[in-house]
Order: sequence, then structure tokens, then C-alpha cells
Amino acid sequence: MNQVQMQGPQGAHAGAPPVAETDLQVLMVGLGNEIFAVETDMVREIIDPVPVTRVAGARAFLPALINVRGNVIPLADLRIRFGMPRTEQTADTRIVVVEVEIDGDPVTLGLLADKVYEVTEVSTRHTQQTPRLGSHWRPEFIRFITKWSDEFVIVPDMSRILG
Repeated sequence: MNQVQMQGPQGAHAGAPPVAETDLQVLMVGLGNEIFAVETDMVREIIDPVPVTRVAGARAFLPALINVRGNVIPLADLRIRFGMPRTEQTADTRIVVVEVEIDGDPVTLGLLADKVYEVTEVSTRHTQQTPRLGSHWRPEFIRFITKWSDEFVIVPDMSRILG
């Protein structure tokens, strides 16, 4: 299994709005044609796809469980949560293992990603509010939108998406 261990600074609260102009260290993740910036302080590792166990009656965006080094964790398909169509896995598909605080408790889960790009920094200086029209994302799922390499990227509010 191909793995990349991630270590990030602790302290930034997932879901909290930026309080000042800062640079956030993020992992760039692709879902379809969209690029999302997942804060590295919540990323634990990146793994190749593993066998899944479907869970009857599970929420549509949390359809399965996976085994990560002996730990059973939920697998989240953010495409479903964002109203995007499901796609088949490709050679670029990865699972990003994250730890998110939900209702005051740390929860470890895997996020299915079409592609993982790189760890980089984005600035909160160039943030945009989520537009009310022309967007298929629920605004409460988005912390903010910013620019990266002349493209708009979405910084999601993972606690709200997964809670």
C-alpha cells in the first residue's frame, strides 16, 4: 500500500473561520473538476484505495467502512455530499485519512478523492464568499473560496460536511 504520512501543526480548529490574514497549509484534493483545500492539521495520511465493506442503511455520503492498519473507519464520499455524480475509481484515486472534530469528539475517517495534488499554502487574504447563485455547493459546507495557481479552490468546513 502506497502511503504518505502527514503531520501538521495542531491548533487550528476545523470549521472555524479565518480570524486574520494568514497562510494555511493545505492538501489540494480533486473531486471531478473541483479542487478542494483540506487543512493539513486534520490530515493523517494518504493511502491507495482499499477494499470497502458496505453498510446497510448508512447515510449516502458515508456508505462504507474501511480497514486502515487494523482500525475500522468510515469512508466518506464527498461527491455525494456536494451533489456531484459518482464516478469509477481510477489510477489517481486515493483515500485521505483525516481526523475531524464532530460534536466535540475527534473522529477519524477516510475521504475518497479522485486525485491528490500537493501540500501547499493558500492565503486568506484573497478569500471570496460562496456565491449564492451558480453554485451547486451548500454555502454552509464552505469556509471560504480562495485562489491557488490562478484557479479558485474551495476550503471546506469538514465538521459541518461530516456532522
